[in-house]
Amino acid sequence: MWSLLLLLQAGRAMALPGLGNAADEELAGRIAERFADRMPTYHLSRLPMGDEISGRAWTNFFTSLDFDHMYFLQSDIEQFAANRTQLDDTVSDGDISFAHEVFERFKQRVQERYDYTEVLLDRGFDLTTKEVYRWNRRKADWAVTTEECNELWRLKIKNEYVRQIVAKQIAKDAKAEEDANSPTPTNGTDTAAAEIPSSTTNDTDEATASTPVDLSPEAFIRSRYKQMLTMLNDSDGKWLIEKYLTAFAHAYDPHSGYMTASSVEDFDIEMKLSLTGIGALLRAEDGAARIVRLIPGGPADMDSRDLRLRPGDKIIAVGQDKEPIVDVLHWPLHRIVSLIRGPKGSRVVLTVIPASDPSGSTTKQVDLVRDEVKLEEQAADSSVRTITDSNGDERTFGVIRLPAFYASMGINNPRHPEYRSAAGDVQTIVQRLQTNGVEGIILDLRNNGGGSLIEAIRMTGLFIRSGPTVQVRERHSIRVLPDRNPALAYAGPLVVLVNRLSASASEIVAGALQDYGRALIVGGEKTHGKGTVQTIVSLGRDRTLGSLRVTTASYYRISGSSTQLRGVTPDVVIPSPFDFMKLGEDALPNPIPWSAVMPTRFPPVADLDGIKPQLRAASEARRSKSERFKAYQKLLDRIEAINNAEELPLDLERRMALARSERDLAELQASLIPEAHDGNGDRIEQADLVLEETLQILADFTGTQHATAALRKQQSLQDRNPLIRMFDQLLQTP
Repeated sequence: MWSLLLLLQAGRAMALPGLGNAADEELAGRIAERFADRMPTYHLSRLPMGDEISGRAWTNFFTSLDFDHMYFLQSDIEQFAANRTQLDDTVSDGDISFAHEVFERFKQRVQERYDYTEVLLDRGFDLTTKEVYRWNRRKADWAVTTEECNELWRLKIKNEYVRQIVAKQIAKDAKAEEDANSPTPTNGTDTAAAEIPSSTTNDTDEATASTPVDLSPEAFIRSRYKQMLTMLNDSDGKWLIEKYLTAFAHAYDPHSGYMTASSVEDFDIEMKLSLTGIGALLRAEDGAARIVRLIPGGPADMDSRDLRLRPGDKIIAVGQDKEPIVDVLHWPLHRIVSLIRGPKGSRVVLTVIPASDPSGSTTKQVDLVRDEVKLEEQAADSSVRTITDSNGDERTFGVIRLPAFYASMGINNPRHPEYRSAAGDVQTIVQRLQTNGVEGIILDLRNNGGGSLIEAIRMTGLFIRSGPTVQVRERHSIRVLPDRNPALAYAGPLVVLVNRLSASASEIVAGALQDYGRALIVGGEKTHGKGTVQTIVSLGRDRTLGSLRVTTASYYRISGSSTQLRGVTPDVVIPSPFDFMKLGEDALPNPIPWSAVMPTRFPPVADLDGIKPQLRAASEARRSKSERFKAYQKLLDRIEAINNAEELPLDLERRMALARSERDLAELQASLIPEAHDGNGDRIEQADLVLEETLQILADFTGTQHATAALRKQQSLQDRNPLIRMFDQLLQTP
């Protein structure tokens, strides 16, 4: 294959394929030069664009095109490896010819794979042969010969073929069960999906269409790869330069990236989705759109059906109401988002690979009606819970659920009727709970992805007198951000409940209250581990140059430890399904490493280390005797096994048994881990297994000398100081 690199270095006389005219080529060169200059300047690490970044970018770029090592041959990799440490120099010179050369070769390989797929489908498959397909090939070698690649593809296409046949039978079984149990189909279940026509292969689409479309597995597979080939051939230079420069940005950290001018206009994907779509935050991963988290109050969050979206699910196809579903693998994220968005009240249909089964052995189809996020659903809410403790006594506790650290934009006056503040709302709730005589409070930060840093500081301040709350390291300095408000909203026993989706501001609050000894932290193995801050930086006044999304700061606890990667480790761990899914910061490529700074001076409220072993032992003993927790543990074991397994059976008998067991797993998960709503907008608290155990832990905690001593200590300070008491009264005045 002739070398674009040599031709373009000779004065750039030839236009780049896919980039368009000379003006587009010149613009691409300016973007590359500006990117190479700005990225190391603005990034927190200040790492220069050298050989190390070049090598990471090389790997990232090939991974972005061929993440499971199924298209390129080893000879391709060896040929392009000669440029591995030179890409930083060429990009700095405004030369992106390497990206085009690789992309042209990739399109050639995709065409070859499509042609061979046609041969395989014409030949057919024997579904009685006991073969296996190794689905996780991220770290596998590329095929050396075409024959070796053909064998890999024979197993890959056979896997897709079997998956569709199995999905059709599972959908048929589900419909039969539903018809037997209810004469009225339920919107959004497999029967609702069965009314959706499709013209592409989306794993379960052929099982759920009712229109006269060719539903054979062969037709769907052909359509899927034909669509992918068409998308690649239609891709313009802007799409490629965004992918290429983002590979460089991801060499610094997974949250940095480059956005073209069109992507900048569409940058607020999350906000737009949350306000006028399904209410989900997405990120591109392995050619699909992965759900990072669900927005509180959005259609996806309010969905309580067994068949629903969950964090970690990967969207691989999108359909509009009863129109044909479109396979979106390898699409740019903004194009996927444009399909998911739509008018309020319209219906969108998503085909997803479940987070609990990353192998893709099963898929699910979820239909949602687009709607605006109900902002009141993002607000803090509470309940008073009465339980029977281990001694048989009735105890009354308050539970505060906080979905996000929100704050009114552009309204700084707390007396303004439209002013909303997470910390302000929680303070009001705390006062109400104390009026109701609760003995302790649980602050539930599960699934809280963060939000306003100021609100996190204020939230911490509700439970301490005053003092430092978090340290922020920027390129040239470290700042300690304190709570300066001496008022104390609540001095009693406090538990903070977290999981792997508690991130950013949630980790700041949980970490600070743990460092102060002010609260007991309960939850999954650890929190998310995102301790960095991103900023949008324009590449120039000329908007056509696009912008950088670049990491510019990082968070540290007042004890000096970063929340990056390690997150916050609970004092009492209650295992969560999220612990076995690749949802944390440590699952992303090239994350900024964990680090520490000097601890800041702060006055601890209490030393809870002495009582933690006792609380852990009591919780473990209680769970070991609970039949529901035994079932819950079986669920966790199954999810862990699925995530660790890397092979799928290709004979129909074993695959059908696997699919049915996965369906049983989904039903068990729905019964033990209910969502926050019952479908009518009402909160579900009583069925929350983890919360029930946390209430028992709080009951144990309130009975300890440590908790009561901390309560007396802080209450004594509050009562003894008339100035503080007067200040508290002023703050409580409406």
